Amino acid sequence: MWWCDSPSNPRGPAFSLFWYKLSDKHTYKLSDKTNMATATIKAPAATQPAAPKYPEQVTGMYILARALKNIGIDTMYGLVGIPVTEFAYIAQEQNIRFVGFRHEQQAGMAAATHGFLTKKPGVLLTVSSLGFMNGLTATVNATVNCYPMIQISGSSERAPIDLDQGAYEGLDQLSVAKGLVKAAYRVNRPEDIPLAVARAYRAAVSGRPGGVYLDVTTPCLGAVMNRADAEKLLFTPVDPEPKHIPSPESVDRAVKLLASAKKPVILLGKGAAYAQVDEKIRKLVESTGIPFLQMSMAKGLMPDKHPLSAMSCRSTVMSQADVVMLVGARLNWLLSRGHGKWNPDGRFIQLDIEPEEIDCNRPIAAPVIGDMDSSLSAILSGLESVKLSMDPAWIKALQDETKVKNARFMARMTGNANASPMNHWCALNVIKPILEANPDVILVNEGANTLDDTRDAVDMTLPRHRVDCATWAIMGMGMGSVVGAAVATGKSVVAVEGDSAFGFSGMDFSTVCRFNLPCTVVIFNNGGIYNGVGVNMSGNGDPAPTTLDVNARYDKLGEAFGAKTYYVTTPDELKSALTEAIASKKPALIDVQLAADSGKESGHIGYLNPASLQNVIV
Repeated sequence: MWWCDSPSNPRGPAFSLFWYKLSDKHTYKLSDKTNMATATIKAPAATQPAAPKYPEQVTGMYILARALKNIGIDTMYGLVGIPVTEFAYIAQEQNIRFVGFRHEQQAGMAAATHGFLTKKPGVLLTVSSLGFMNGLTATVNATVNCYPMIQISGSSERAPIDLDQGAYEGLDQLSVAKGLVKAAYRVNRPEDIPLAVARAYRAAVSGRPGGVYLDVTTPCLGAVMNRADAEKLLFTPVDPEPKHIPSPESVDRAVKLLASAKKPVILLGKGAAYAQVDEKIRKLVESTGIPFLQMSMAKGLMPDKHPLSAMSCRSTVMSQADVVMLVGARLNWLLSRGHGKWNPDGRFIQLDIEPEEIDCNRPIAAPVIGDMDSSLSAILSGLESVKLSMDPAWIKALQDETKVKNARFMARMTGNANASPMNHWCALNVIKPILEANPDVILVNEGANTLDDTRDAVDMTLPRHRVDCATWAIMGMGMGSVVGAAVATGKSVVAVEGDSAFGFSGMDFSTVCRFNLPCTVVIFNNGGIYNGVGVNMSGNGDPAPTTLDVNARYDKLGEAFGAKTYYVTTPDELKSALTEAIASKKPALIDVQLAADSGKESGHIGYLNPASLQNVIV
């Protein structure tokens, strides 16, 4: 403390200064000894800490990109905006390829397809609120179809959301997602990001694969940490997809039941295709000589033209098989839930990794719970010591029926070869031999009649070379799956699309063009949903509910984005266009003009419609 008098002080000599120096961070007080009035004088401002600066400090966005890279993610699909734009740039800087879309749903379909084809989670990045909702459609679809996928969405600050105070895009995204996906997590702190990413990865690929939602708040994305501290948090999860070994008892039970069967069949689902155990499946079929059926996305696990294929006599197999071995397939609506034409006395063996799938629609006599690789290995080993009881006449009868039905099917194809205007079978008569001559081209297929007829017409030779709308039979996966298949594999892709199906995702043909992918999109234009000849029952002049535009020129859309385009009206034009487009390995779009009355309502599943009693013309 210092004391002094100042004779020049205007208050007079009685005014004394008392300086109390507490520290350089405190103030000094002036005290009037007469009336004790005081004043405060601020000390010089203390030195402020330096502002955070990269690379010494990093944000949550950087940590998220590093965490993804650290677990092996090299590709991300999405659409940017607040609050994830800068994150996408930072991910690119970390050599994570960012494939930007026009719509989040298609980006999600690409991520899901990527997951199916690679067994590594496809990653989708979206903005908050409706962007999140658009992407969630694909993540839910991935969950239903058992594709590994991670959706990462930025979300608004928690406090105003939780108090419903009208935050920017203030949706409680985690609560929306939780009941629809395999797992969902929220990250509020940057130091939790590596753990959250590892948990999301593990949830997506372990057990039955599925979609996972990761909610990353805006404050978390923008939070700052010392880089050295952040790097210490990164780690690689150990054994994220552990083996699930089936019990010896379950394997023995399944082997004995299969060996006892007189009319067995092996039914292969897309879970078998996803597992990438192709050689073991081939050995199972060929070492036992048991006929097989393949679900749509399992086509190619065994060549469709294999002598043991019973694809053409599915109804006979269902009604007569006494033992059915389900390999990565579920008894859902695609298999009449095990009822309908199925032999009521037939018994089922089911290989699945999910215990809750057993006894879902029919009692399962021999469940084998385990990962596909382990289960098939155990069953193949068990079959070495047993003798099968299969009736030799079973195979002969199925092969004879197959010859008759295949000849009938080809007669339908060739009988429509010169239809004018073209119909579905006329166009497929051209497409079938071209695709079969290019077996390594991945086929993406959606629509109603376009889906059903293409699936029946085009024989597949290689596994995981057919991608379609799968379990939920939804339309709107086309362009996303085209991009995802091309990016994930580097292979050429041909999409055969109905005009209605293409309308769901057509703008993302621009993504094919921007990334210069080797993809050809073939659009069957019959002018409508199912066809273009529906009748408006009111007669008020509006189009019917199923009517689109049979004169639409989809090739012009391709021109807008710089693709090679074709408008074809004859089989010869289609043959030339498709051959040239595949060979080019460049983006191409072929608009195939069909007759407006080509196709029937709901394709092959019209039986699912309720009866209207009225004369509805669709």
